[in-house]
Amino acid sequence: MEQQLQDKIQQFREIVASSNNIVFFGGAGVSTESGIPDFRSVDGLYNQKYDYPPETILSHTFFSYRPEEFYRFYRDKMIITDAKPNITHLKLASLEKQGKLKAVITQNIDGLHQAAGSENVLELHGSVLRNYCWECHEFYPVESILESQGVPRCKHCNGIIKPDVVLYQEGLDDEVVRKSIESISNAEVLIIGGTSLAVYPAAGLIDYFRGKHLVLINKSSTPQDKKATLLIQAGLGEVFGQID
Repeated sequence: MEQQLQDKIQQFREIVASSNNIVFFGGAGVSTESGIPDFRSVDGLYNQKYDYPPETILSHTFFSYRPEEFYRFYRDKMIITDAKPNITHLKLASLEKQGKLKAVITQNIDGLHQAAGSENVLELHGSVLRNYCWECHEFYPVESILESQGVPRCKHCNGIIKPDVVLYQEGLDDEVVRKSIESISNAEVLIIGGTSLAVYPAAGLIDYFRGKHLVLINKSSTPQDKKATLLIQAGLGEVFGQID
């Protein structure tokens, strides 16, 4: 089994080495090795116990009607400011600097791709690092949320400050989706990593891929495994740690 994995990683290395038109599509598994929990694994947020399920708390309706409880959970579980980019983030940034990687499309909201040095990052679900007044749209950094008590309020109009993250019941940003579709459609190699491909509409974006190699790297199986030209069931760090 170990030799079979190494053979697949070698094949992956050869694909990366031979292409200058790569796009990476990643989910929570990209950041778990930085200490950020995912949502759906055994130890993920969906398997912890709160007064309300996380998917209820992280909904537009809950934010609208129970903002104080939303922020109690959000500060406790969603903002992790001491996390550092891991080997996968760093390797992807290196591939971009080499001109090989054209875009990172991420479902994560932690900003770690940018912290690693990636510049063309498309954040499907927004970022905890950005926050805006719901009324006047004044920008607030993440520190404003952490340093506030209860529901953070705008210093200009006293409106509620909302994280720039896509909550349940909210649509994705049209421009981010458009750029993601364009990037995937034009890619020769699409690398999908660390995602269950269970969250739509984000997971549906990979249907736009028409390129040569669809590489899927994930510890567990996904609904799209059969579409992969190369399937590697392993941790991302183990795989990207062997990329030049």
